[in-house]
Amino acid sequence: MTKDDLKVLVEDLRKQRTSLEKKEKIIKERSEELTKRLERVSKTTVEEAKKMLLDEVQRDIASDVAKKIRTAEERVKQEGQEKAAEILADAMKHGATDYVAEYTVSTVYVPNEEVKGRIIGKEGRNIRAFERATGVEIELDESNEIKLSSFDSIRREIGRRSLERLIKDARIQPSRIEEVVKQVKEQMEQVLLEEGKIIAEKCGVFNLPTEIINLIGRYKFRTSYGQNLGIHTIEETKIGVSIANELGIDVETVRIGCLLHDIGKVITEEEGTHVEVGVSALKKHGFSKEVIATVAEHHEDKPFSSIESVVVWIADAISGSRPGARYEPHETYIKRMGKIEEIAGSFLGVETVYAFQAGRDVRVIVNPEEVDDDKLTVLSRDIAKRLEKEAEYAGQIKVTAIREVRVSDTTAAK
Repeated sequence: MTKDDLKVLVEDLRKQRTSLEKKEKIIKERSEELTKRLERVSKTTVEEAKKMLLDEVQRDIASDVAKKIRTAEERVKQEGQEKAAEILADAMKHGATDYVAEYTVSTVYVPNEEVKGRIIGKEGRNIRAFERATGVEIELDESNEIKLSSFDSIRREIGRRSLERLIKDARIQPSRIEEVVKQVKEQMEQVLLEEGKIIAEKCGVFNLPTEIINLIGRYKFRTSYGQNLGIHTIEETKIGVSIANELGIDVETVRIGCLLHDIGKVITEEEGTHVEVGVSALKKHGFSKEVIATVAEHHEDKPFSSIESVVVWIADAISGSRPGARYEPHETYIKRMGKIEEIAGSFLGVETVYAFQAGRDVRVIVNPEEVDDDKLTVLSRDIAKRLEKEAEYAGQIKVTAIREVRVSDTTAAK
């Protein structure tokens, strides 16, 4: 290609470029004109149109996200319920215990009628001396067994051990009875200490203060609605620890919380509910605030402060409410629960009453037109005072008065 040819080619390209620039300018002007027309027709600027389009896209995205979240929540809820049931079922299997407990009556075997006669004594003087020294009632029948009866399990245990020692000794007379009973009483502190160590070790807890171990030893001789406190505590602790392991939470806090949750029930020297007394004892011995919280919250007297507290509460409920755990006579139970509801329902403005948790929790639903918010507080207090005086229940009853106002309307027919 010659030099002239190149000049011609360059000139041609220049002309094409000039032509394209003119066309680009025309297109730009035309585009601007169309944009202005569009804005006039739609009464919307380009920026506003962009915002509208973006908002529309965001709404569509939010709707899709919400649907996916709801689907995921339903799936998680279903899977969570299945997993929770699996964890609880497995935990309950771990709760089996072979711990031997003492209940309301202790039995002592008598080898023959001659020994039984010596126990009775002349005109029953030995029985009277024994009952006076121990505070335990002796029941005799035709069999070779003597039954010792007392509401106080410690007294009954002292009586059982004393009687067994007297039978072996064969010297059964009032002064000897008093001597043996005194010796057994002095040894009971060591007995309680040993029993406390056994229960604590079965729960996997060691190195507790001696006074606390002594209190735990009383669990063996304490029942609640017929359920032995020692058995209940070991069972509950095994269940709670199993759940804690599954959830990956603080196992030791749950373990110690389960072991000590009812310790207030065996402290008779202080006044207050067993929760209050138990919390006071644990604070005195310097237990961690996490452990103390599990004890303070295991009857929902306070809102749960941690998942560990929830687990202790669940384990307690499983052990205490499972069929066969507690065997309070059915008829007595029904009558007492009915009386609680009857007392609470007798107040003006009360529509419905429900008694829960063996009568410890009473829910009162009132008529909102007859009872306003101010009267509700007074009503709750009055019901609690009346139940305290008249209900056949040893312990504390929580009264919750509920006033619910509902307003509804109906849309017009289309």
